[in-house]
Amino acid sequence: MKKGYIYRGKHLVNWDIKLKTAVSDLEVIAKEENGSLWYIRYPVKDSEQSVVIATTRPETMLGDVAVAVNPIDSRYQDLIGKFLILPLVGREIPIIADDYVDMEFGTGCVKITPAHDFNDYAIAKRHNLPILNIMTLDGHINAAAPLKYQALERFNARKQIIADLEDSGFLIEVKPHKLMVPYCERTGIIIEPMLTDQWFMHIQELAQKGLEVVKKGDVRFVPDNWRTIYNQWLEKIQDWCLSRQLWWGHRIPAYYDEAGKVYVARNLDEAKRQAKTDKLTQDDDVLDTWFSSGLWCFSALGWPNKTPELKAFLPSNVLVTGFDIIFFWVARMVMLTTEFTDKVPFKDVYITGLIQDTHGNKMSKSKGNIIDPLDLIDGISLDDLVTKRTQNLINPKQAESIAKQTKKDYPDGFPAFGADALRFTFLTLATHGRELRFDVKRIESSRNFCNKLWNASRFVLLHTESHKEFIGKAAELTVIDKWIITLLSQVIHDVDFAYATYRFDIAAQKLYEFVWNEYCDWYLEFAKVNLNSQDLNLRIAAINTLLQVLECSLRLLHPIMPFITEELWQVIAPLCSKQKTQSIMLAAYPTVDEFVTKPLDEVIISEDKKDSVGYQVNSIKLLKEIITSVRNLRAEMNIAPTIKPPLIIEIKSEANSLHKTELSDFIAYIKALAKVSEIKIVTSLDDDSVPIAVLGNIRLMLKVEINPVAEKIRLNKEIAKIKNELDKIKLKLDNPTFLERAPQDLVVRDTNRVEELTATLNGFMRQLDKLSE
Repeated sequence: MKKGYIYRGKHLVNWDIKLKTAVSDLEVIAKEENGSLWYIRYPVKDSEQSVVIATTRPETMLGDVAVAVNPIDSRYQDLIGKFLILPLVGREIPIIADDYVDMEFGTGCVKITPAHDFNDYAIAKRHNLPILNIMTLDGHINAAAPLKYQALERFNARKQIIADLEDSGFLIEVKPHKLMVPYCERTGIIIEPMLTDQWFMHIQELAQKGLEVVKKGDVRFVPDNWRTIYNQWLEKIQDWCLSRQLWWGHRIPAYYDEAGKVYVARNLDEAKRQAKTDKLTQDDDVLDTWFSSGLWCFSALGWPNKTPELKAFLPSNVLVTGFDIIFFWVARMVMLTTEFTDKVPFKDVYITGLIQDTHGNKMSKSKGNIIDPLDLIDGISLDDLVTKRTQNLINPKQAESIAKQTKKDYPDGFPAFGADALRFTFLTLATHGRELRFDVKRIESSRNFCNKLWNASRFVLLHTESHKEFIGKAAELTVIDKWIITLLSQVIHDVDFAYATYRFDIAAQKLYEFVWNEYCDWYLEFAKVNLNSQDLNLRIAAINTLLQVLECSLRLLHPIMPFITEELWQVIAPLCSKQKTQSIMLAAYPTVDEFVTKPLDEVIISEDKKDSVGYQVNSIKLLKEIITSVRNLRAEMNIAPTIKPPLIIEIKSEANSLHKTELSDFIAYIKALAKVSEIKIVTSLDDDSVPIAVLGNIRLMLKVEINPVAEKIRLNKEIAKIKNELDKIKLKLDNPTFLERAPQDLVVRDTNRVEELTATLNGFMRQLDKLSE
């Protein structure tokens, strides 16, 4: 106030007649409704002429002070400056000309009621018209109106006025009309524009500061598109109505003496010293909630004193919030903090999407579709869920439909999913989208992930118990061990990048894929083979890699799934000699160089040397493809799990010579995981009549009897699938625009894929030809 930003004045504001308080523009929700357009005749004074106005709110005509026409509207040129007789009231009002009037709407004549319409208020200011309020703060007609209508509720007054207009011959016609009706977001009451004394803030100068810090990059929005929304709002901002007529909140620090003079002070004693009197009354209004909360960034840290907290925590690193309060809160904090401390409140503003229900509706107590996170964590029965959703409704009539929908959506209520599963689910949902649709099946998937991690830990503990003497011993890592450690380093790198860019959904995806797909589904199976080996080195390397990778995975997952990781880590960590802390919360967060000494991208890319980890990654990729292909062959040929047929692997002499070396190292893994009795590597298959899986230059065959008809059907399906994929890729590669704009590595990848698919297709075609002979 002392800076001149805050002032008191009589202005038109959004008024909630239920709460009897002003509300922010941002708390007003406009809803399209079917309404009416009433055409009313206004007689011209001392004339047989009349003008007809069209209005959606006939009750406000009691406060009309003019009728406006467009200055270029030829229909009314001769009437500008003349006076009309206001029907039912008898007051004389002028006809004025204003560019605001839309000649195409209604009759081109607009009644001006400045105390009850924001646009009319602006016109009245331009033309120096009187402003006549005809409504009380609780929505009834006041004493400024004719006696007949005084004390009528606003919509009852509308009915009476329409009836009287019709009886008096002033109502010409009524037409259906769609219109936007303003409702208060909190109470659901139709907002009434009301002329009241309020406290306002000159906001343009502060808004400019808010725009400047974002332009300079001192405050950054993530995703960046919200920066545009923020800028557009501040560029069009109007003076801020700060006062609210509520019982709660910070009371406005303004005090009045008996003569009505106002004193602004920090407290009553200071105000008394200014006024030199004890007879002061504090203003009854309170500050807008968003003004008070806008001060939070620095007031909570001891401002205006230069406290250590203020120095340490202002600005903070990041504010996490929803897009629906960018204007309510974020912009207020930026403007006020910058003004009072010359610092920004935070460096990054991470905007999350809003969680919607399973049908895509915003969650709301009034809709009865809110889900309490504790109910998902601890579980809740259907009956208790229905009771919880239908109690304390604003409209009790909705209880039956809410109960019916709840029973349909969640017929069994919610089982206890646990906090970790819920946290992981919301991380997977944290895309940069505007809305996030909740689906209970996502939590089921996350709970399964928790179970997978638990079972994998049990497996590791079971084997460490029987191999205690191997823990901590040095051993040469196998290709399998090097592969999983390299993937672990890669996932650490990927998760770090995802966190840095606020892509928590990608972080969750990377962790899920590594732990479930690579570690649990593949490495644990490979490790079983090594643990059952007669080779001591293989067993030592396997047991220590199992422990090392699991312990690190728990630390990676801990920020997301704190409870299960803490419990498992308490058992796993003591087996890893380097971990000495008492809690996983105190353990060091994993880093890439914890396992890989070379730059990670160099390690992954390298493929030219046998000892390169990148080479190992590609080798395991081939191993996994062979095992998967053999499993698919078994399923297609309906081979029982107990039957272990021989596997023939064809590697032509012109193929990559490394494949033969690789496969000789992988014999034990293929036999165990693909369930084959023996493996033979040849340069040419001696029988093309049985089903064959093709992997580029490698062909796989299980030595069993087959059904030729069924095999032809299978081959034709595979050929059709490959041709479809080839057509899609070739369509891109034949497009000059794609070749010009796409990253080179993407073009190379697609080109290589075409070669692989072509080789596979040729192999299938040869098999089909052989069967047709």
